[in-house]
Amino acid sequence: MALTNAERQARWRARRAAAEPVRTYRHPADRRARPQRWADAVATLQALQDEYRDWRDALPEALADSRTAELLEAVCDLDLSELEIELPRGFGRD
Repeated sequence: MALTNAERQARWRARRAAAEPVRTYRHPADRRARPQRWADAVATLQALQDEYRDWRDALPEALADSRTAELLEAVCDLDLSELEIELPRGFGRD
């Protein structure tokens, strides 16, 4: 059952009155350069494509003509080598 606005506000005030510590989570900043983030993303995509290729190869014969097999084939047919390009470093560092 969803809480009403009044109930939600009462809970919030009760927590504040009990002086429970407020937990905030911050994710660390990504300090990698854009070209490095790009290269990591391409490597991740290639690893995923390999996993999908293994899945496609392990499909039973009964599922060879299924929609799943078609989608796996589409993922495997993508040419990810086109994404492996040298990106500009910028600010005269090219």
